[in-house]
Amino acid sequence: MLSPFNVRRATFSIAVSVLLMTGCHPAMSAQTSATIAPPAPTHAVPLKFKQHNFEAVCYNTLTCSVIYANNDFTRLFENKPSPSPSSPDYKKSWGTASYIGIKNFPPPAEVRWKSKDGVAHETKVDIGDIFKDELIWHNVPKADMADFYSGPVAGEPDIFLEVNDRTINVYMTTLIPTKTEQIPGNKNSNGRDDIFLAWSHTY
Repeated sequence: MLSPFNVRRATFSIAVSVLLMTGCHPAMSAQTSATIAPPAPTHAVPLKFKQHNFEAVCYNTLTCSVIYANNDFTRLFENKPSPSPSSPDYKKSWGTASYIGIKNFPPPAEVRWKSKDGVAHETKVDIGDIFKDELIWHNVPKADMADFYSGPVAGEPDIFLEVNDRTINVYMTTLIPTKTEQIPGNKNSNGRDDIFLAWSHTY
Protein backbone atom coordinates (compact mmCIF):
# COMPACT_ATOMS: atom_id res chain seq x y z
CA MET A 1 0.00 0.00 0.00
CA LEU A 2 1.29 3.46 -0.84
CA SER A 3 2.17 5.77 2.02
CA PRO A 4 0.44 9.21 2.21
CA PHE A 5 3.71 10.74 0.93
CA ASN A 6 3.81 8.44 -2.12
CA VAL A 7 0.11 8.96 -2.85
CA ARG A 8 0.66 12.73 -2.74
CA ARG A 9 3.80 12.36 -4.86
CA ALA A 10 2.01 10.22 -7.46
CA THR A 11 -0.81 12.77 -7.70
CA PHE A 12 1.69 15.57 -8.13
CA SER A 13 3.63 13.62 -10.77
CA ILE A 14 0.49 13.18 -12.84
CA ALA A 15 -0.22 16.92 -12.64
CA VAL A 16 3.33 17.78 -13.68
CA SER A 17 3.14 15.34 -16.59
CA VAL A 18 0.03 17.09 -17.85
CA LEU A 19 1.78 20.45 -17.43
CA LEU A 20 4.77 19.28 -19.43
CA MET A 21 2.55 17.91 -22.18
CA THR A 22 0.46 21.08 -22.42
CA GLY A 23 3.27 23.58 -21.81
CA CYS A 24 1.87 25.33 -18.79
CA HIS A 25 -26.64 29.87 20.43
CA PRO A 26 -23.66 30.20 22.29
CA ALA A 27 -22.04 33.56 21.87
CA MET A 28 -20.00 33.98 18.71
CA SER A 29 -16.24 33.99 19.33
CA ALA A 30 -14.28 36.48 17.24
CA GLN A 31 -11.19 35.40 15.33
CA THR A 32 -8.13 36.89 16.99
CA SER A 33 -4.72 37.86 15.65
CA ALA A 34 -3.20 34.49 16.53
CA THR A 35 -1.63 34.18 13.10
CA ILE A 36 1.83 32.57 13.01
CA ALA A 37 4.63 33.62 10.66
CA PRO A 38 5.65 31.13 7.95
CA PRO A 39 9.21 29.80 7.65
CA ALA A 40 11.72 32.19 6.07
CA PRO A 41 11.99 30.22 2.77
CA THR A 42 8.28 30.86 2.18
CA HIS A 43 9.04 34.54 1.53
CA ALA A 44 12.50 33.92 0.07
CA VAL A 45 10.99 31.70 -2.65
CA PRO A 46 7.36 32.82 -2.95
CA LEU A 47 5.04 30.24 -4.50
CA LYS A 48 1.47 31.45 -5.02
CA PHE A 49 -1.78 29.48 -5.05
CA LYS A 50 -5.18 30.45 -6.47
CA GLN A 51 -7.10 27.44 -5.22
CA HIS A 52 -6.68 25.03 -2.34
CA ASN A 53 -7.84 21.74 -0.85
CA PHE A 54 -9.53 21.50 2.54
CA GLU A 55 -10.22 19.03 5.32
CA ALA A 56 -11.60 19.38 8.85
CA VAL A 57 -10.84 17.01 11.74
CA CYS A 58 -12.27 16.85 15.27
CA TYR A 59 -10.72 15.49 18.47
CA ASN A 60 -11.83 15.53 22.12
CA THR A 61 -15.26 17.00 21.38
CA LEU A 62 -18.76 15.92 22.35
CA THR A 63 -20.21 17.27 19.09
CA CYS A 64 -18.45 18.96 16.18
CA SER A 65 -19.59 20.67 12.98
CA VAL A 66 -17.41 22.44 10.40
CA ILE A 67 -19.01 23.98 7.30
CA TYR A 68 -16.77 25.44 4.60
CA ALA A 69 -17.28 26.05 0.88
CA ASN A 70 -20.87 24.80 1.26
CA ASN A 71 -19.68 21.43 2.50
CA ASP A 72 -20.16 19.68 5.85
CA PHE A 73 -16.78 18.16 6.70
CA THR A 74 -17.68 16.60 10.06
CA ARG A 75 -20.83 14.55 9.53
CA LEU A 76 -19.30 11.66 11.48
CA PHE A 77 -18.93 13.70 14.70
CA GLU A 78 -21.72 16.22 14.29
CA ASN A 79 -23.84 14.63 17.00
CA LYS A 80 -21.48 12.26 18.80
CA PRO A 81 -18.13 12.39 20.58
CA SER A 82 -14.87 12.48 18.66
CA PRO A 83 -11.85 10.51 19.95
CA SER A 84 -8.51 11.76 21.20
CA PRO A 85 -5.59 11.77 18.73
CA SER A 86 -4.22 8.27 18.21
CA SER A 87 -0.57 9.22 18.79
CA PRO A 88 1.69 12.25 19.33
CA ASP A 89 2.43 12.37 15.60
CA TYR A 90 -1.22 11.89 14.59
CA LYS A 91 -1.03 14.59 11.90
CA LYS A 92 1.10 12.28 9.77
CA SER A 93 -1.99 10.12 9.26
CA TRP A 94 -4.05 12.92 7.71
CA GLY A 95 -2.85 12.19 4.19
CA THR A 96 -4.40 14.58 1.65
CA ALA A 97 -7.43 16.81 2.01
CA SER A 98 -10.68 15.33 0.69
CA TYR A 99 -12.25 18.47 -0.84
CA ILE A 100 -10.06 19.66 -3.71
CA GLY A 101 -9.89 22.65 -6.03
CA ILE A 102 -11.59 25.31 -3.86
CA LYS A 103 -11.15 28.75 -5.41
CA ASN A 104 -9.59 31.38 -3.11
CA PHE A 105 -11.54 32.14 -0.97
CA PRO A 106 -15.03 31.12 0.22
CA PRO A 107 -16.68 32.81 3.22
CA PRO A 108 -15.21 31.86 6.63
CA ALA A 109 -15.60 28.33 7.94
CA GLU A 110 -18.50 28.01 10.39
CA VAL A 111 -17.54 25.93 13.41
CA ARG A 112 -19.94 24.73 16.12
CA TRP A 113 -18.86 22.25 18.78
CA LYS A 114 -19.00 21.16 22.40
CA SER A 115 -15.69 20.80 24.21
CA LYS A 116 -15.06 17.91 26.62
CA ASP A 117 -16.46 19.94 29.54
CA GLY A 118 -19.85 20.21 27.79
CA VAL A 119 -19.56 23.92 26.93
CA ALA A 120 -21.00 24.86 23.52
CA HIS A 121 -18.91 27.03 21.20
CA GLU A 122 -19.61 28.75 17.92
CA THR A 123 -17.17 30.72 15.78
CA LYS A 124 -16.10 31.56 12.25
CA VAL A 125 -12.55 30.94 11.03
CA ASP A 126 -11.58 33.12 8.09
CA ILE A 127 -9.28 30.95 5.95
CA GLY A 128 -8.98 33.77 3.39
CA ASP A 129 -7.69 36.16 6.04
CA ILE A 130 -5.18 33.65 7.42
CA PHE A 131 -3.73 33.07 3.94
CA LYS A 132 -4.56 36.44 2.39
CA ASP A 133 -1.13 36.70 0.72
CA GLU A 134 -1.87 33.40 -1.12
CA LEU A 135 1.61 32.09 -0.34
CA ILE A 136 2.32 28.37 -0.15
CA TRP A 137 4.05 27.70 3.16
CA HIS A 138 7.25 25.70 2.75
CA ASN A 139 10.72 25.30 4.20
CA VAL A 140 12.69 24.37 1.08
CA PRO A 141 15.59 26.55 -0.10
CA LYS A 142 15.66 27.63 -3.74
CA ALA A 143 18.82 25.61 -4.38
CA ASP A 144 16.99 22.36 -3.59
CA MET A 145 13.76 23.08 -5.47
CA ALA A 146 13.09 21.13 -8.64
CA ASP A 147 12.43 23.46 -11.59
CA PHE A 148 9.80 23.19 -14.31
CA TYR A 149 10.08 25.62 -17.22
CA SER A 150 10.24 29.07 -15.59
CA GLY A 151 11.15 27.94 -12.09
CA PRO A 152 9.93 26.03 -9.04
CA VAL A 153 6.29 25.01 -8.90
CA ALA A 154 4.11 23.18 -6.43
CA GLY A 155 0.65 21.70 -6.39
CA GLU A 156 -2.36 23.11 -4.60
CA PRO A 157 -1.90 23.33 -0.83
CA ASP A 158 -3.90 21.23 1.61
CA ILE A 159 -5.45 23.27 4.41
CA PHE A 160 -6.56 21.41 7.55
CA LEU A 161 -8.82 22.86 10.24
CA GLU A 162 -8.50 20.94 13.50
CA VAL A 163 -10.95 21.24 16.39
CA ASN A 164 -9.38 19.79 19.54
CA ASP A 165 -11.33 20.29 22.78
CA ARG A 166 -11.33 24.10 23.20
CA THR A 167 -8.66 24.84 20.56
CA ILE A 168 -8.93 25.36 16.81
CA ASN A 169 -5.77 25.00 14.73
CA VAL A 170 -5.30 25.71 11.03
CA TYR A 171 -2.47 24.00 9.15
CA MET A 172 -1.08 24.07 5.62
CA THR A 173 0.91 21.41 3.81
CA THR A 174 2.08 21.14 0.19
CA LEU A 175 4.32 18.72 -1.64
CA ILE A 176 7.42 20.62 -2.81
CA PRO A 177 9.53 18.61 -5.31
CA THR A 178 13.22 18.63 -4.42
CA LYS A 179 16.43 17.90 -6.29
CA THR A 180 17.76 15.75 -3.46
CA GLU A 181 16.35 12.66 -1.76
CA GLN A 182 14.82 13.56 1.58
CA ILE A 183 15.39 9.97 2.71
CA PRO A 184 18.91 9.02 1.54
CA GLY A 185 18.75 5.98 -0.71
CA ASN A 186 14.98 6.31 -1.33
CA LYS A 187 14.48 7.37 -4.95
CA ASN A 188 10.82 8.13 -4.24
CA SER A 189 11.60 10.77 -1.61
CA ASN A 190 12.42 13.73 -3.87
CA GLY A 191 9.94 16.01 -2.17
CA ARG A 192 8.89 17.55 1.14
CA ASP A 193 5.37 17.91 2.47
CA ASP A 194 5.98 19.52 5.86
CA ILE A 195 2.87 20.55 7.76
CA PHE A 196 2.84 24.05 9.26
CA LEU A 197 0.65 25.48 11.99
CA ALA A 198 -0.58 28.81 10.57
CA TRP A 199 -3.25 29.88 13.08
CA SER A 200 -4.41 28.79 16.52
CA HIS A 201 -6.95 29.98 19.07
CA THR A 202 -8.23 28.51 22.35
CA TYR A 203 -11.81 29.37 23.33
